[in-house]
Amino acid sequence: MKRLFWVGVGVALTVAAVRNGRRVVETWAPAGTVETVEGVSRVSRALHAARNDFRAGVAAREAELLEALVGDVDVDELRASAPRRKDELRAAFGGTPDRDDLAGGLRARGWDGAPTQDPDDDDRAPFF
Repeated sequence: MKRLFWVGVGVALTVAAVRNGRRVVETWAPAGTVETVEGVSRVSRALHAARNDFRAGVAAREAELLEALVGDVDVDELRASAPRRKDELRAAFGGTPDRDDLAGGLRARGWDGAPTQDPDDDDRAPFF
């Protein structure tokens, strides 16, 4: 019961402070200040609404793109099977290359003489 009493006291003091605060602001603030603050508040609410609409649009577009990309495939199942698929690919292509000897790994696979140019590049710029 004590807590409820103190909650009521807090609510009453808050209401009194807000009313007196508005009265003080209207009395001492320059003309137009209240309207300016209300205008800024409206702009802030509009920006928050626009941000929320943008986020909703992005989420909807992401869902559309995901559906177009993977169709009706269960993405969670694909993610769960990714380690197994990686292990299968590593086994098929000779395991993981040693990070310290990447050139040796390329040489062992016969890729050290592979072209480093983009075949579609007319200017023969290096392919990165």
